[in-house]
Amino acid sequence: MLELDHITVISPTLAEGVAHVQACLDIDVPFGRRHPDMGTHNHLLRLGESVYLEIIAVNPAAPQPSRPRWFGLDNAAVVRADWDSGRRLRGWVARTNDLDAVLARYADILGKKVAFTSANGDFCFAIPEDGSLPLDGAAPSVIDRLGKPPSIAAMADARARLQRVILEHPEPERVIALYRDLGIADPPVVTSGSRLRYRALIETANGLKELT
Repeated sequence: MLELDHITVISPTLAEGVAHVQACLDIDVPFGRRHPDMGTHNHLLRLGESVYLEIIAVNPAAPQPSRPRWFGLDNAAVVRADWDSGRRLRGWVARTNDLDAVLARYADILGKKVAFTSANGDFCFAIPEDGSLPLDGAAPSVIDRLGKPPSIAAMADARARLQRVILEHPEPERVIALYRDLGIADPPVVTSGSRLRYRALIETANGLKELT
């Protein structure tokens, strides 16, 4: 079974991502960590007991990684175009305890397993060969933390709690069927829309807010 691990704002720069979340949620999300193997860095915000928000961007101070970056971040023109069109919450990550089993059936969509070493614990992540978002973000990226829980307790807690993730998509039934086949527990609510677009409803100290 797969379950929601975190939602992801994919930003041209961290500063722009942090400013966008501040505007949407009235919360200043603190710096999280650097990813040397991917040449990226992030800010992190706890959204519950087992889910969080990640704002991620290319780290301009990091060397070029040996493989394409995750989340489609090597394609700066597309990242910028999505950002400028308002598609800023661009995807989500699901966790599993058996990534090999998931990829045995869905490697054509989700990509190949890549192993990472981190100060917060080793993990494996499914990444398409070109680093792109699976199905342009309609399908989740998948992480396997190798039996360890996510380090959410160490993240900043601004009393924000995720209530719902909504995906607008031109082919909602296709996405719903994929989520069912993947065995995702409590997946995003999928509705019909002219193009792929995510929204997250988040309860904050100042009321219910929407992150896009």
